[in-house]
Amino acid sequence: MPDVNQSQAILELSNLQKHFGALRVLDGINLTVPKGSILGMIGPNGAGKTTLFNVIAGVLPVNGGAIRFQGKDITKVSVWNRSRQGIGRTYQIPKPFSNMSVFENVLAAALHGGGLAMGDASFHAEEVLEQVNLAHRSETQAGELSLLDLKRLELAKALGSAPRLLLLDEIAGGLTDAECDTLLQIISDVSSRGTTIVWIEHVLRALRRAADSIVVLYGGKLIANGSPDAVLADKAVKDVYLGAGE
Repeated sequence: MPDVNQSQAILELSNLQKHFGALRVLDGINLTVPKGSILGMIGPNGAGKTTLFNVIAGVLPVNGGAIRFQGKDITKVSVWNRSRQGIGRTYQIPKPFSNMSVFENVLAAALHGGGLAMGDASFHAEEVLEQVNLAHRSETQAGELSLLDLKRLELAKALGSAPRLLLLDEIAGGLTDAECDTLLQIISDVSSRGTTIVWIEHVLRALRRAADSIVVLYGGKLIANGSPDAVLADKAVKDVYLGAGE
């Protein structure tokens, strides 16, 4: 990834540290994410990827370092306020309100995550469901959805808060190639509207197609950062993630 000056960056991580006892899950992470980009993130299981998302979103406190979002230090800002400032996320395992309708799920995100008034939140929820091709299921109970539609709903909930930075955590996992292609089209549309995306994913073909750049997390450190083709061809990346000799 080329150097990005502060005015072009939406997210800046400086010497980020997260420890669980003696275990250093994040050990000096330095990363700058340009506005409007799609940054892919890969690494073996246990590398610290989801922990990094939890730290960025404010779910976990840091043990050291700093997080700047849109030029402001948010290292000690609450989850609630980070959402209101424009950080949205999805989860590896979709977490819908199963006994609520699809529309009600997104409406709740717009009201509470985005801080919108009821009228604006309702209108925004309808727009988001159109965007993710889920409007036809708006009155369906979330617990009745297929995996692809659950993924769409997870994305819609994140978009309900109108994020400027969207953290996607393995949203393509478990989907067929055709379903993955459908999701890629939606993500491309989200990006084209100006939302910056950081995307953890094990489905590498999705990142090859969508990401502007990829970083690799291993042992709590970033070991590679560059274009998708360059990173995935890197010998160190193959050794620790893709498998030596592959």
